[in-house]
Amino acid sequence: MWKAFQRFRALDRESRKLFWQAVILLPVIATFLRFRGFKKAKDALQAQLPSSSLQKENEKAVPAVQRTCRMISAAARHGIAHPTCLVESLALWYLLQKQGIPADFRIGVRKLTNKFEAHAWVEFGGVALNQPEEPHRHYAAFDTSFSDFRGDPP
Repeated sequence: MWKAFQRFRALDRESRKLFWQAVILLPVIATFLRFRGFKKAKDALQAQLPSSSLQKENEKAVPAVQRTCRMISAAARHGIAHPTCLVESLALWYLLQKQGIPADFRIGVRKLTNKFEAHAWVEFGGVALNQPEEPHRHYAAFDTSFSDFRGDPP
């Protein structure tokens, strides 16, 4: 516990801010998903985003993307909630969008023996962010990202 606290104290101000946002956001999203469903949770998150346009993918965004991924992961490990991939991915997508970073929220499915499974992840520049071991490659992703999903699907 002491080492985790020392690592937290060594973080820069922006990283600490992102960590606390993630610690709060993860259980809020999990609760919202449980009681209201995916569409309403996604709509509520999108309503909180600034209406300004997103930056283009560029090299300057990479450090912010990496920092945000690390803080979401740390909050998932050390926070009060132990989120699913859906909750973690929605939180990551939201925090990146909030920073003006264009990220795509993706969902994929697979059928293993007689069991249907789904998985969620976030992509930036075509690369999965919150997938250290790339389990998303074993899922058939929907053709469109859910990042621009507003209202009923097309």
